[in-house]
Amino acid sequence: MNPALFALVVVFALTFILRLPIPFGMLAAAAIYFFIGGHDVGLMAEQVLSNLYSKYIIMAVPLFVFTAKVMNAGNITDRVFAFANALVGNLRGGIGHVNVVASIIFSGMTGSAVADASGLGIMEIEAMRKQGYDDGFSCAVTSSSATIGPVFPPSIPMIFYAMLSGASIGSLFLGGMIPGLLIGLALMIYIAIIAKKRRYPKGGEYTFRQFLDNTIKAFPALLTPVILLGGIYSGVTTATEAGAVAAFYGLLISFFVYRAIGFKGLFIVLLDTVKTTGTLAIIVGAAFTFSYIVASEHIPDIIAGFLLGITENKYLLLLIINILFLILGMFIDTSTITLVFIPMVLPLIERVGIDLVHFGVLIVLNNMIGLSTPPFGMLLFIVSGVSGTPLQAIIKEALPMVFVLLIVLFLITYIPEIVLFIPNTFGR
Repeated sequence: MNPALFALVVVFALTFILRLPIPFGMLAAAAIYFFIGGHDVGLMAEQVLSNLYSKYIIMAVPLFVFTAKVMNAGNITDRVFAFANALVGNLRGGIGHVNVVASIIFSGMTGSAVADASGLGIMEIEAMRKQGYDDGFSCAVTSSSATIGPVFPPSIPMIFYAMLSGASIGSLFLGGMIPGLLIGLALMIYIAIIAKKRRYPKGGEYTFRQFLDNTIKAFPALLTPVILLGGIYSGVTTATEAGAVAAFYGLLISFFVYRAIGFKGLFIVLLDTVKTTGTLAIIVGAAFTFSYIVASEHIPDIIAGFLLGITENKYLLLLIINILFLILGMFIDTSTITLVFIPMVLPLIERVGIDLVHFGVLIVLNNMIGLSTPPFGMLLFIVSGVSGTPLQAIIKEALPMVFVLLIVLFLITYIPEIVLFIPNTFGR
């Protein structure tokens, strides 16, 4: 290992030991690498920026962030929750099922697990509390169901992956549909088992008229994913243009249909969007700088050679990669994992003939499981913060649900058609 690369590894390791923000740690490590190696920083910056900002699809990210902020600011989350309650709330453990169904619907609007957990999460946890559910269980269901957000289309992590791999964003979105629904089904089966065991109550009964009333009230919000995904799959819009349409539509219904947001609220939404986008921009810029170094040092080739030296069986390689990324997900932000570590394994994935769409969907789910896994799963901290529930109580209830998510990950890893059926049928 040359001195510059050694220094980079040491500084990056210190980032975790000292608990520094990872993007700043990556930038510091990169700066030391360039200084010791005597590289032209200006040339590096030019290449990174030209590669980064020539990616038209990256413009979709702030648009989806804005859409998520608008959905949370308006009464849209209330309407979605009421519709889900009317749909499945009368089952045993009904409000737990509502939690999952609402997350599936909301994921079709925002593509963000954090937006789901922090927006719908407050409402979901409070509703479960009122019906006598344990706080730890309520929070664990909320964090686990939020993982559906980036798996079911649209998806911000899939946008990043498409930018790196060249995979079709439309095919990735289509590929996430069945896995997203499968996660929801698996969680609902687990909730039904626990609800029966602990004698959690059923929800209230809804007449057809009440169900119809809730559906009509939620209908404008429910149209959001239809407009967004319909635009992409019909070929009328690109993913970026669909993000703009969804953001504009969300703004329209918040302003004029639900009257839930005014000009002051819009200003707050715009400010929050700028803050979130700025944070993501720092992460993306730092990650691309790091990826530039990784590529120049031929680290992907080294990793591919090492893993192929262990086995050339693609199914065993997928197992190894899943384990490595699950461990990374326990400690590192998903954006960093996607932008830094995925480029290291993409050459290997292509070499052994693994479909890029299949790999993209399974790696996004893998990363989402990390968000709900101790010790540093972000969703666990979010639901703990919004509910005031001790983290220890949430982790105890979350671990069995993580196991449920791992079963789904195993299925989509070794049965690729779960991911590829819809893209192969309609998208390619």
